[in-house]
Amino acid sequence: MLGWSIAGFLVIALVIAGGGFMALRTSLPTIDGRIVVAGLHGEVSIVRDADGVPTISAENDDDLAFGLGYAHAQDRLFQMELQRRYGAGRLAEIFGGAAVPIDTQMRVLGLYRAAEAAFGKLSPQVQQGIKAYCAGVNAYLATRGTLLPPEFLLLRSLPEPWTPADVMVWGKLMDFQLGGNYRGELLRARLARTVSTADMEFLYPEYPKDAPRTLAALAPLYRQLPLGPLYAALPEAMGPHFASNNWVVDGAHSVSGKPLLANDPHLGFSAPGFWYLARLKTPEHDIEGGTVAGTPFVIIGHNEKIAWGFTTTTADIEDLYIEKLDANDANRYMVADASLPFRTRQETIKVRGGDPVTLTVRATRHGPVVSDMLPPGTIDSGYALALQTTFLDDDDRSAEALWEIDRATDWTSFRDGLKNLVGPPQDVVYADTGGTIGFIAAGRIPIRKSGDGWLPVPGWSGDYDWEGFIPFDQLPQAANPPSGHFVSANNKVVPDSYPYFISRDWDLPDRAERIEALLAATPKQSPETSAAIEADTLSLEAKHLVPLMTKIVPSSDMAREAIERLQGWDFHMDADKVEPLLFTAWLRAFARSVLFSRLGEVAADYWDLKPEVMFNVLTQRPEWCADPKKPDETCEKRLSETLDAAIDELGRRYGDEMAQWQWGRAHIAYFPNAVFERVPLLRDWLRVTIPTPGGYDTVNRGPSTIRDDAAPYEQRFGAGLRVITDLAAPLESRMMIAPGQSGNPLSQHYADLLARWRAFNWLVPAHSAPAAKLTLAPTP
Repeated sequence: MLGWSIAGFLVIALVIAGGGFMALRTSLPTIDGRIVVAGLHGEVSIVRDADGVPTISAENDDDLAFGLGYAHAQDRLFQMELQRRYGAGRLAEIFGGAAVPIDTQMRVLGLYRAAEAAFGKLSPQVQQGIKAYCAGVNAYLATRGTLLPPEFLLLRSLPEPWTPADVMVWGKLMDFQLGGNYRGELLRARLARTVSTADMEFLYPEYPKDAPRTLAALAPLYRQLPLGPLYAALPEAMGPHFASNNWVVDGAHSVSGKPLLANDPHLGFSAPGFWYLARLKTPEHDIEGGTVAGTPFVIIGHNEKIAWGFTTTTADIEDLYIEKLDANDANRYMVADASLPFRTRQETIKVRGGDPVTLTVRATRHGPVVSDMLPPGTIDSGYALALQTTFLDDDDRSAEALWEIDRATDWTSFRDGLKNLVGPPQDVVYADTGGTIGFIAAGRIPIRKSGDGWLPVPGWSGDYDWEGFIPFDQLPQAANPPSGHFVSANNKVVPDSYPYFISRDWDLPDRAERIEALLAATPKQSPETSAAIEADTLSLEAKHLVPLMTKIVPSSDMAREAIERLQGWDFHMDADKVEPLLFTAWLRAFARSVLFSRLGEVAADYWDLKPEVMFNVLTQRPEWCADPKKPDETCEKRLSETLDAAIDELGRRYGDEMAQWQWGRAHIAYFPNAVFERVPLLRDWLRVTIPTPGGYDTVNRGPSTIRDDAAPYEQRFGAGLRVITDLAAPLESRMMIAPGQSGNPLSQHYADLLARWRAFNWLVPAHSAPAAKLTLAPTP
């Protein structure tokens, strides 16, 4: 890709050198005036406020979807292009051979094929709405009259017309990212090849009770599989990310007397960001909130009667099956004592500047053979790995669910809409103007004959096959609880007595416990108090660990100063404090030292801060601090050594004076652009960053890139959207996204919301003075 980018950069440089900067600014869309377009039934207005947030008004849902498609294409066209190419496995067409491995993964999984099939399962009404959205995108492409955004110029590429499958594949990508726990299965299976059963149980506190038997039987088989190469081939961002928060209180617990709902979903940072705010108006509805460019839905937000918010359930919706090849015919695989032929298809990946790559993609009765992502010859052990997952099913109607909840008017119609949600499963909070609040863990979750999907299992026996899904009415759900509120923060949402298995990938309960405590401290919630909860930076892991870590005798004056600072700390991960950086650097060094000493190089993909495991080391298993070569080494000695190492590291990075080691100097939120970050000069010129508070387990979540030695404290993941809605006045809902509404770096709205986002300032769509009005008129 770099060669193509440099060529494109030279084109841009020549344009600028020739006085063409103003010409480049013509890549910004026309947002004022009147444009005649084909495909509308009536006029559509797109009124942008001072923050670039559009209010789109139309007489019917189809024209409304058309207008949103037009606005998305105006502001986020290249983001949309990259998204659909990723889902379709077509990145190599613009980036060249370096993207072939990514395209191979997508072709093997067949996300785009599944998206095409799913569109046919939608109701005619929703199909028509999606087609209208696509028509809006394509109307912009036909009438734009300006240069394309700079990324297209850099890559010397042109966008193709938008199609319904391009809309649908976004949902598949979200499933892949948020439900991708098969990466965890691969990691655990790799560990199981060399790590004892007792140590596995310690490394995973939610260790399955039947896993020792499973490990004993399967560890030899795992040693024959290419688990390492397959794990390394997966996108780094794939798999569950823990950080979203939501809560809702009823009218008895709000200042206004009506329910109040708050939500801050967390995903990877980027520029442009994941979310795009919009207000959508017809005579029947007024829908407002976070949309995603490329789709016609408000994903999180409210309408004139209800509000809703999502956090990821972390449900286990993926299983890896080890398929045994027929010893007499490698084109068949075993099922009990018989064999079946692989289903196969040919895929051709076009490569910019290179020859096309042809793949033979195989599938079993469970699903695609994901070990085929690897180069030929990587696996020749008589086995293959196949993936079964809910989101590849042909009857996925999740898009129908999003369309319907946008237009729901009460708890009954809202639940009815969610019956269509396949994935990714979400913990949904709900409120309405009538006073009802609700919670449901919605989505399609499998029921297994045996096992729980924690590790890859034999596919030939049938013992671990799926035999259905949890019935909708038996999913975790409730309305109007005696407590007057619901809270979810990726934590466990069911008691041990719940009759179905959902997950073992729950996050630590720290954020949920902290939210509960703050709600109890302020029994009557307001938008201001809920905003304060979203901004909270208290670290419960630090509160638990610091007293244990600071019992040691300091080895130097610097170590003594560090310990004294930590002992006087209030455990808030604030940007202007030294203690958050001291704590994080020390815990990082300690966890790394303990885990690599105990596990060897196999720890490389497991290690992180691991606060729960480290707490258990210090309180229950101090023998883990002993080095196999130094069995008498104690936790006190290892803590002292790692504190010294952390102090040395911070001194090299931030200077000799500890008082200068503020968290905000290291904890920088970084919003990379998928193209510009790979181009010298542009990478630095257009870099979007800001120092931030928050930490690993705080409500204002600020996880760090701990394994990245170059930037171990950088934040690349967090709350890209925040919404607080008081149902006393839903259209006064407070919102914020980061870094801005536009995807064009030449726009004033590319990163103009970043400082306000960090400061927990808010905007209310359409409440500032109109800055521009564009009218789309139908052709006569």
